[in-house]
Amino acid sequence: MEVRNSQHRYEPEEKERFMAIRGGKGYTVADIEALPEGERAELIDGEMFRMDSPTLTHQDLLIQLAIEIGLHIRKNKGNCKVLPAPFGVYIKEDKRNYVEPDISVICNRDRLDQKGCHGAPDWVIEILSPSSVKMDCVRKLKLYRETEVREYWIIDAEKETVTVYEEAHWDEPVRHSFSDRIQAGIFENLYLELSKLDIA
Repeated sequence: MEVRNSQHRYEPEEKERFMAIRGGKGYTVADIEALPEGERAELIDGEMFRMDSPTLTHQDLLIQLAIEIGLHIRKNKGNCKVLPAPFGVYIKEDKRNYVEPDISVICNRDRLDQKGCHGAPDWVIEILSPSSVKMDCVRKLKLYRETEVREYWIIDAEKETVTVYEEAHWDEPVRHSFSDRIQAGIFENLYLELSKLDIA
């Protein structure tokens, strides 16, 4: 598959193709890679979803959580890798699915290359924004379950809640408040208390 560089500009026939399938389910990873510089999108079963710019609170949470998780892995000499967005996950290893979770934790390094992760991460964290509620709570929830993500956290900064899904109890998620000490299921001794983070 040809990877388009960031200088790529749409040719007239490409614009026509995008117009023809806009809103449909005929997009592929090649279409994601051909987006103009600065534009990001995700792909679920051939349907493309554009991504809005994140808020300050969103980025605060993302960066601080990634640091906390990364420090824990380093302290315990773990093999897992924590990767914040933008980072590509070719989650079904096909041409019709591509996501950029806010935080991905991958423990099988064989799944990683310079383009991203090929297969499901072990732990995914998504931070809700007004435009991402349906995506994170419905579409991605289904996708992560299908692809056997071991643990999935949905963080709602406005309500100060964290909803935790684990592979053994996917139908019984647990909702925590930011003041709770929340244990990461894939690690024995990592607890996160979001109320102690310096969030804007």
